[in-house]
Amino acid sequence: VQLQASGGGLVQPGDSLRLSCAGSGFTLDYYSVGWFRQAPGKEREGVACSSTKNSSTEYADSVKGRFTISRDGAKNTVFLQMNSLKPEDTAVYYCAAGVYLCGLVQHRYEYWGQGTQVTVSS
Repeated sequence: VQLQASGGGLVQPGDSLRLSCAGSGFTLDYYSVGWFRQAPGKEREGVACSSTKNSSTEYADSVKGRFTISRDGAKNTVFLQMNSLKPEDTAVYYCAAGVYLCGLVQHRYEYWGQGTQVTVSS
């Protein structure tokens, strides 16, 4: 069971990025998937999550209206579309999968991918 996060990079304020979280060894459609981020010197925080069990999504207030989580079952991948990026979005982004309904707390998730760096700077 593995999760592979990718798609990070260096962008300017106002730009967009799409992160991908690819699952291998299990079917992501059977799991809730969450995106978390950790900025230097800060605790890891939940950004967005998606549950297929009740077709729900949840977003942190800081990203509502700018970030969108989506799934592609055929590719066994979950995406995080990030628009109107701000310098405060700079962090290492992680994806995670769990059997519980999604939430923006780490203990809901059993499987974690490695992080992908997102840097927003002019």
